[in-house]
Amino acid sequence: MKKFFRISVLNAIIILICPFVKVMGQTHEGMVMYTPDFRFKDGIYVNFDQVKANSPIPKAKLLTSTDYNDKEFFKNILKSGKIYYYDAMGIRQEILTSTIWGYARNGVLYVQIQENYNRITFIGSICHFVADVTTVDSRYSSPYGYGGYYDPYSYPYSYGNYYNPYGSYYSPYGRNNSTRNELKQYLIDFESGKILEFNLESTELLLMKDNKLYEEYIQLPRKKKRDLMFVYIRKFNEDNPLYIPVNQ
Repeated sequence: MKKFFRISVLNAIIILICPFVKVMGQTHEGMVMYTPDFRFKDGIYVNFDQVKANSPIPKAKLLTSTDYNDKEFFKNILKSGKIYYYDAMGIRQEILTSTIWGYARNGVLYVQIQENYNRITFIGSICHFVADVTTVDSRYSSPYGYGGYYDPYSYPYSYGNYYNPYGSYYSPYGRNNSTRNELKQYLIDFESGKILEFNLESTELLLMKDNKLYEEYIQLPRKKKRDLMFVYIRKFNEDNPLYIPVNQ
């Protein structure tokens, strides 16, 4: 009797557990864990949802006179300002190239930043890449020759502002805007698609999704945290692997 009772209880436990095991097994059904050997489908990714689904607009649906086998295919088609393609219903569509997320060529993702396309060299649940961006350097210049630039805090009385009898203030110091190119590092949260600058604040924000790793990281001295930002992003990806659909 006791033996029968133990068997019955065991069977009941198995019956209760099996549905959960099945659900867990289906979590990544039709998906593969990302490895450096993984290749994304070539094509135009209009938005990040298409990246997550590994489902771009393929070359065959793009309307262009550019040879599909041309190694500069995507570069050529994207410089026209618009792309034309057939959607799933076979209807002709058009979209501004400035609004698309990016593309994949030879299985490698390229993301658009300031209408330039940058290769994503490190992919995982948190991605990392470097982009050549244009920044604006704004300075105040003085028409009176005070060294060429105006520091509003160097004048303790007027701070460069002169009273206008008509009821407003004006400054005789013009703003001198200059642009320069620089390399900047970025992160992509693969869950939300958000692109963040690679800095301490963004790293902490993304690591919060892994409580254990986050608690370990925030205990470090600030300098150590800066030095180990990428190390902890790699740890996060190892502990939280990325799964990608393998749509055929």
